[in-house]
Amino acid sequence: MKRIHTILALVTLGGAALAMMSFRSAHTVVAHRYMQITTVESVVAGGFARSRMIATDKEGAVEEVKLENFYSLSGINFQNIRFNDAQITSKIESYANDGWEIVSVTSNFTGAPNGQAMSNGIVISRYLLKKAE
Repeated sequence: MKRIHTILALVTLGGAALAMMSFRSAHTVVAHRYMQITTVESVVAGGFARSRMIATDKEGAVEEVKLENFYSLSGINFQNIRFNDAQITSKIESYANDGWEIVSVTSNFTGAPNGQAMSNGIVISRYLLKKAE
């Protein structure tokens, strides 16, 4: 009888231990680093403004890449738009090859107010990237 009580006690303790272990989180927390890439593309007639791509990491290190303006003296310049697309895509691909992934992209246009003719403005896009540490 004493042997049965010992076996029952061990089974009960084993079951309790397994039950407590099942409440333990199976997920491991992965720390991430984040980086923000901002593109500012000018929509100023005549091409007299500046356009840039700026990447900033959490330590505050900044990398700046020159982009072309959407407009030249003759109007909208599709070659400049293609150049900017290639620059942005190349930079994102470079970061992706280093283990970064895009979390979100937000874009906005700021220009002439109240329905006035669009003679100036900027297109801003922000890319939030993360990388497991």
